[in-house]
Amino acid sequence: MKRFRTVAFGEIMMRLNPEGYKRFVQAERFEASYAGGEANAAVSLANYGLDSAYVTKLPAHEIGQCALNSLRRFGVDTSLIVRGGDRLGVYFVEKGASQRPSKVIYDRAHSAIAEAKREDFDWEKILSGADWFHFTGITPALGGELPGICLDALKAAKKLGIRVSCDLNYRKKLWTREKAGEVMAALMPYVDLCIANEEDAADVFGIRADNTDINGGKLDREGYVSVAKKLTERFGFKSVAITLRTSISASDNDWAGMLYTDGKAFFSKSYHLHIVDRVGGGDSFGGGLIYSLLNGKTPQETIEFAVAASALKHSVEQDFNMMSVSEVENLALGSGAGRIQR
Repeated sequence: MKRFRTVAFGEIMMRLNPEGYKRFVQAERFEASYAGGEANAAVSLANYGLDSAYVTKLPAHEIGQCALNSLRRFGVDTSLIVRGGDRLGVYFVEKGASQRPSKVIYDRAHSAIAEAKREDFDWEKILSGADWFHFTGITPALGGELPGICLDALKAAKKLGIRVSCDLNYRKKLWTREKAGEVMAALMPYVDLCIANEEDAADVFGIRADNTDINGGKLDREGYVSVAKKLTERFGFKSVAITLRTSISASDNDWAGMLYTDGKAFFSKSYHLHIVDRVGGGDSFGGGLIYSLLNGKTPQETIEFAVAASALKHSVEQDFNMMSVSEVENLALGSGAGRIQR
């Protein structure tokens, strides 16, 4: 049986969060871990048994090594990581509860990857033997030469016949909607699978779901089908996947997803989540999609696996999704009641 190889590219940072559900101003100690959108997906794929490689640029000092080691711990191939630059980006997370939302503060300016150069990456060599390349809209949003670096990677992937996924992941703290739309529009023609949430398509490309109010808990399925269809018509995607989150509070969400492919929409079952940590939920969704599509699952099986994977991630502290294929499949095929397994 073929062991598929995936390559993900982006920024990995140090995550610092107060213990438990304390607010920043209450914290006397911060818990440290390491994470980033593409790194989170790479760990998911390694946990599923794929040959999962991660590419970034990290400073050559001990803190950079800590980030690299966090990936090695879960079997991610770190041999392609470039070393150099002065600092590792940091972000702070205050976990929300009840009606108090989660809060993220970034300290990532002048990180090693943000100051990377196009000549740092030989993409044909990096992607040799790969079956899939994954990145997110966060990476070009970091500025500098990263939009060009992403374009170089995508052109190499196209030349080598490698499938590509992109999670739009719009972050208003990193760039404007206008700049995001301009840069991402140039990258999208190389993408096979576009991943988004209920707001990304609107923020980046001005494509909105009709009859939907995410703050009021109103989601209209046909509106999302329309979004996926418009994205496909504009950029030629083979598939569009959208997460459907109904936010009841910071602690409780309803969670589902849609996969649009070959002109048809496939919806998953819906899960009611009591959230432990929601950061990384979308990245685990992406990892589930990539695993499923590489392994030839049907569109319905693919969206069920991806949504089950991301539902489980919401029960796990920190960003990495610590789930195996069998655990995800058990949820996708089961009731989701959370009964003890003996």
